[in-house]
Amino acid sequence: MDPAGPVLFFDGECGLCNRLVRVLLQLDDEGRLHYAPLQGASAQGYLRSHGLPTKDFDTLIFVPEWRDRARPEYRVRTTGVIGALRAIGGGARVWGDVLALVPAPLRDLGYKGVARTRYALFGPWKPLPLPRAEWQARFLE
Repeated sequence: MDPAGPVLFFDGECGLCNRLVRVLLQLDDEGRLHYAPLQGASAQGYLRSHGLPTKDFDTLIFVPEWRDRARPEYRVRTTGVIGALRAIGGGARVWGDVLALVPAPLRDLGYKGVARTRYALFGPWKPLPLPRAEWQARFLE
């Protein structure tokens, strides 16, 4: 699948991460954002091509334009979250703009704290069917 537009890579085995992806799917009425697990072939290929770690599943990665993925214009951690929220638009964009007011080092400190404890707090993801069948088309794999 080679969609136009932004793609968000997330930890596909993380309960918190998968829940947040479902929230983003609900907020994204226009279907602007696509998704792929960091453990999947699309993300692994992207990570390798940009010299990024292929075993670090603690770091969310936002790719602003998937069709231009050869360009190293990715965003990580909270900057990636902000990019995803802004890409969705509407009320999500406002949340992204508010989050952007917090200095990046402080945002990322909080992000890393949550990343370290997310499995203890939320556990691994137990696959469930998506609430809307059409959402499946928004995943690269």
